[in-house]
Amino acid sequence: MWSRRGFLESAGLGLAGLGLAAAAGAARGVGAGRSSAAAADAAMEHIVAGQGRLRAAKRRMLGFPINMNAPPAEFFAWRRQLCAAGVNAFADNNVGDPFQPSPIPYNTHALESEALRRFAELYRFPPQDAWGFIAHSGADGNMHGMYLGRTLLKQRTGRLPVASFTREAHYSVQILSDLLGLEAEQVATLGDGGMDPAALGEAVARRGEAPALVVATLGTTFQGAIDPLDAVRQVLAGRPSYVHLDAALFGGYLPYTPHAAATAHRTSEADAAGRYDSLAVSCRKFFGFPSPAGIFLTRRSLFDEFHAAYSRVHNPEYIGHVPGTITCSRDGVKPAEFAYFAQPAARPRLVADAERMLANAAALREELDRRLPHLEASRANPLSNPLSNTVCFRRPRADVVAKYSLATMEIVRAGRREPFAHVVVMPHATRDVLAELLADLETAEA
Repeated sequence: MWSRRGFLESAGLGLAGLGLAAAAGAARGVGAGRSSAAAADAAMEHIVAGQGRLRAAKRRMLGFPINMNAPPAEFFAWRRQLCAAGVNAFADNNVGDPFQPSPIPYNTHALESEALRRFAELYRFPPQDAWGFIAHSGADGNMHGMYLGRTLLKQRTGRLPVASFTREAHYSVQILSDLLGLEAEQVATLGDGGMDPAALGEAVARRGEAPALVVATLGTTFQGAIDPLDAVRQVLAGRPSYVHLDAALFGGYLPYTPHAAATAHRTSEADAAGRYDSLAVSCRKFFGFPSPAGIFLTRRSLFDEFHAAYSRVHNPEYIGHVPGTITCSRDGVKPAEFAYFAQPAARPRLVADAERMLANAAALREELDRRLPHLEASRANPLSNPLSNTVCFRRPRADVVAKYSLATMEIVRAGRREPFAHVVVMPHATRDVLAELLADLETAEA
């Protein structure tokens, strides 16, 4: 029979492993005569209380790109509407291509595909030449983009491509290069951490005829730099290549700012090839979607070319079509819930959040320069400055790092590796909490 104690012990969280049961029991008056199951209950309650205290301090979560604000009331109204329609009442399954009929009628493909059409328009894909799906995460979108690129380039040239990216790229890109069996080359960066197009040109020239699979980043993980897409495309001109754009964070908010062109697949209708071939955006970062999910988009014409090769890898006849996704069964609830953010009614809040984030990031950088210039604060390079919500500065004392959950990393300054920290100014990072951080930094430096 199932018991809470049995669950705790099977999960490696028996009373001894918890290390909290005795303290929790004493705090709640648990005596020796009470059962161990009651003590386990008390320990669980203690853990839940600790989770509540942790969440009360979420305003100080400044080092990682997670929107700690709750979604708006309208999102939860949308969720209730979905629930009333039966979504999330049982195992909705979005297996396969959301733009194809499915033999499993209990799916949310219609909501998913409509949301994708709207996001494809936002990112300026050709109206009739876009394909995608709601991925499990931003890293899942990177996986699909790199696999699609690898498959296309091998099919076109008979050779595996070399994967090129910078040290500043998200760590998933390194993992996926290994998973896909690709030779990987880290390209040197400019001073702000963005890809150096000249270094990329030298790297691809050394490879002779090898095709190039380039993973560019729109908002690097630590310094918030932007790889120069247009310069990268110029370097790759005339060579078999594929460019996947990891826009996990910046790709969420930039379309709602005057800098939307940075995320655009095309700069004009005459641009047939586009600036990149596929795009991955995280849903839980800027949007604040309460679980990991991602937007993956590519051109329909590229997907169709990929599909011709992919259908030779497998053909699951019983689902009625070759899905085109690596993941098989897919969550039907996430796409339905995330569809809220594709609705016009959601746009005003997204615009306001994006504007406030960038204004607060600019203010933080200015105050660091004014009050603590020796911390050498930076906000990417002058070109990228207005686009970045990430502010780097020399790593402060450990207690400040811990209080604000700051991310830290060594970066190269003046030819030397130096310890830095960063703040990612998300919608929950108000001027008040940034002022508190500045005061703590001043105290730590006194």
